[in-house]
Amino acid sequence: MTNSKRKQPPTPKASDTSCTDSSEKSAATDEVSYTTESQQENQPDNDKEKEEEEERKQREKQLPESTQTAQLFKVCFGHELHNFKNLNSFTCWLQRPVDGAALGVFRMLYGASMLIDIAEERGGGQLDVRFGEPQHCHFPLFNGMRALEYPLMGCVYLCMWLGALGIMLGYRFRWSCLTFISCYWYIFLLDKPAWNNHSYLFGLVGTLLLFTQAHSYCSLDSWLKPELRQPVPYWNYFIIKFQFFILYMYAGLKKFSLEWLSGYAMSSLSEHWVFAPFRQLLDGELIDLLIIHWFTAIFDFSIAFFMTCERTRLFATPFMISFHLMNSRLFVIGMFPWVCLAEVPLFFGFSWPRRIHSLGKSAKLPFSEKPVQHKAGFRAQLRSCLILFYCALQLFLPYSHFITKGYNNWTNGLYGYSWDMMVHSYDTVLTSIKIVDNENQQVHHLNPYAFTEYDRWTKFADMAVQYAKCIERNIHEDLAKHPQNSPLTSTNISIYFDIWCSMNGRFQQRTFDPRMDLLRAPWSPFKSTPWSLPLLNELNHMRPKLKTIANEVLAWNNYSDVIFVADFPGLTLSNFIAPALYNCTLTILEGNVRYKSANDEESYFLTAGKSIGLESNATHTVTTIGQKPASYLYTYVNRTMQEEESLLVEPIPAKERPILPIWRELKQRVANYQQFLMHLANCVLYLVYDVPIPMSVRERN
Repeated sequence: MTNSKRKQPPTPKASDTSCTDSSEKSAATDEVSYTTESQQENQPDNDKEKEEEEERKQREKQLPESTQTAQLFKVCFGHELHNFKNLNSFTCWLQRPVDGAALGVFRMLYGASMLIDIAEERGGGQLDVRFGEPQHCHFPLFNGMRALEYPLMGCVYLCMWLGALGIMLGYRFRWSCLTFISCYWYIFLLDKPAWNNHSYLFGLVGTLLLFTQAHSYCSLDSWLKPELRQPVPYWNYFIIKFQFFILYMYAGLKKFSLEWLSGYAMSSLSEHWVFAPFRQLLDGELIDLLIIHWFTAIFDFSIAFFMTCERTRLFATPFMISFHLMNSRLFVIGMFPWVCLAEVPLFFGFSWPRRIHSLGKSAKLPFSEKPVQHKAGFRAQLRSCLILFYCALQLFLPYSHFITKGYNNWTNGLYGYSWDMMVHSYDTVLTSIKIVDNENQQVHHLNPYAFTEYDRWTKFADMAVQYAKCIERNIHEDLAKHPQNSPLTSTNISIYFDIWCSMNGRFQQRTFDPRMDLLRAPWSPFKSTPWSLPLLNELNHMRPKLKTIANEVLAWNNYSDVIFVADFPGLTLSNFIAPALYNCTLTILEGNVRYKSANDEESYFLTAGKSIGLESNATHTVTTIGQKPASYLYTYVNRTMQEEESLLVEPIPAKERPILPIWRELKQRVANYQQFLMHLANCVLYLVYDVPIPMSVRERN
């Protein structure tokens, strides 16, 4: 820099703004940009400068709407609108060099979070249960995928752990990233029931980091190779911030639906201690509706815009931090809140870590400034096209379920890339697996969780088919190895699922047609599944009534309860009333049914409003007749609970539960991590020294 005045270049027109000009304007908004341009030292031409200024003002008068739009765009998003007028300008904007310090800090925090996540949500602490049993059923996205043997899966987890460690330390960053995401996506795609939105997010962020220069700051690579301490292209920041922008915006869009805004998805959360301040002003139902459902929808949709806008960023940051801290207390969602909190500082410029490190002193950059090219090259423009394609893909995928119809049931698509977080809650009361020996027509019942610990297969047709075929494969193996211990006489079997589930406060209803043999059931990812029963939305108008009835029944005494049931025409519910239940009643709400008890030869026709008493320790059937679904309810009193309480001379004092059980959670996480490391050690010792691995055994019936 010099104190002498320089001749200003002519003001560019809107159609030929140079790459350097775009970068300089963006740098003013983004706080720091290390863009320089070779400039000539000439005497100022005041007359020419005045003419250029008058010409600029004249253009602004001629294009008032365009100027206002550009100003509004800059206020909302913090960037100049002309940076997006063509591919060259957009590429120059993405390629402008900025400090990589903030990105380096995010890399470290992300890597540390993944080190913890591997032992928890990736199942490292239960490695022997998930992969140690040869007959354990998995639900891969592609049917050709198979889990490796347990010792080899331990090596996969070890490689993933080393990759996450390398990301955190910034050591051999590219190889560490590649190792981590390869193992991560393999484990992720191997089990669809374990999918959730934040697990999908973690995989995407790890993949994006692979292509960035996040190891240019605070990394072992930059310490070993000082030449890596260079500015990074702005697109390194843009692509990661865009991914989180999509996360928040789409989470809000998915909540702007009657299903969420009606307030049935997250009921009774108001009882949690984090909402104690709100209970001073609102009752529980209003907190559930206004705070948990309405405010959350508005927050999710708007927070990314508020964080992007410089004028609202400081105002929105406390809300962002509080929101994720509350989520970490409300839900068991692993490292998701902490990864989102690690991303928040990316909105506050690029060099804030250097300013903190220098403690107010002028931060000296460890690299020389680089000039920006006047015109983007072919490779840079190709990179911009790939970034745009990725952004378009992320915008499209959450609404692509009209293509993958086979994965749609009560909700659209698999739970993962849709960003419909917490929109649906389920309550499953009955899961029955019936195996029929087609040689002698004998019926056998299997423990639904004999070969898996997941339950999401009860709600999605593709996973139900996969589980049925896995059960068949295991039965064939058992029959071949130990035919004398098998109750089956042949491998010619049929498998039927009868699953009753409720979503968001609705009736308990079947998810699949119980008459369909799932071993021969048709399924395609691109066609609707005919045997997957639809959600009975025509009964949605009764949800307020169900809530009222439930409150009345629960008020009878401490042992009364109620179950609401809806069924399709032509289907029959077979229900056994346990001896511990008494004062049982069946009441019809809508539709027509035929009731028959196993102890009575006569059947009864019941219509809406009719009730009938039920015998304990007996089986009865309820068949829906007519053209419309029938809805009814069971009320009962639990004798066992009543007798147990009567035997207590003195009530058992309730243990005081700490409001913020951080120490207890920390001990649980440490114990789980020790278990994970022990599993890794067992696998390595087995492969190297052939040391036997102690295994946990699952009980099966």
